[in-house]
Amino acid sequence: MFHPRRRFAALLAAAACALALPAAQADTFPSKPITLVVPFAAGSGTDQMARVFAQVMGEETKVPIVVDNRGGASGFIAAQYVAKAAPDGYTALITTNTTQSANEHLFKKLPYDPVKDFAPVSLLSKGYMLLLVRPDSPYKSVNDLLAAAKKSPGKLNFGSGSSSSRVASELLKQMAGVDMINVPYKSNPMAITDLIGGQVDFMFADAPTALPQVEGGKLRALAVSGTKRLASAPNLPTVDEAGVKGYDMSYWTAIYLPAGTPQPIVQKFNAWLAKASATPVARDFLAKTSGEEALSTPEQLAQFQAAESSKWGRVIKAAGIQPE
Repeated sequence: MFHPRRRFAALLAAAACALALPAAQADTFPSKPITLVVPFAAGSGTDQMARVFAQVMGEETKVPIVVDNRGGASGFIAAQYVAKAAPDGYTALITTNTTQSANEHLFKKLPYDPVKDFAPVSLLSKGYMLLLVRPDSPYKSVNDLLAAAKKSPGKLNFGSGSSSSRVASELLKQMAGVDMINVPYKSNPMAITDLIGGQVDFMFADAPTALPQVEGGKLRALAVSGTKRLASAPNLPTVDEAGVKGYDMSYWTAIYLPAGTPQPIVQKFNAWLAKASATPVARDFLAKTSGEEALSTPEQLAQFQAAESSKWGRVIKAAGIQPE
């Protein structure tokens, strides 16, 4: 027979071991490669940022950081994959407002919970989009584009490879009072390919994805989606300056771990990101892509995500987008 005092002592010992486990895990973490899962295709802005941080974090952690692109389904595939991954710090989601704030308002049912299924780690950056057309497009300005849309309602179409890209165009439609058709894609690079090929008339794309195409002469930018001009394109007006007063649409990037990841590991991951963001490589990337550093604590990211979800919900509703 097991003596009550011995049983109580055993329970105390078990509890002590359970409490010590996360700390022990953190002490030995990382001991193998870490995977950064990206919800968008290679070449997208999020993918580019993931590869920059994989490089500098790998130097800090002394283990390989592998970038795994799982694009498609508006980020569902990647988000669901990370949500179901082991909560041990070896699988992380580097994502945007698409999966964490917008999708819940764009779809009637998600295969993941953007709050309950994830442990926030840190906000990384905030950025803006460019309004793009082909170099040979007859639309030389935002006013040209909107005038054509008003003249022929429902004739012009736009590509969208993320919720940010789509909502940016939908907001333009709403604020300008025009009717244009959305053509959805799995990712912005795919939409850009069709824009270059003439299958769509225009689109909004994140600056890291769009700028190389503009600088290479494959696309022309008409405006930037934020409230201020980009340092890398100072002559490009904002949509507001171009005539759609009050227009403002930005996006953000952040990192999450699966829910249940021990807090010591979350904090260690957060500290790595802070060091990585301070490196010349990361700072140079943000400067070239016109991104703004926006580091946070896990708690601040959770609060920011909640506020952003509310904001995106209002924008999507006001734009008249019905959940699919």
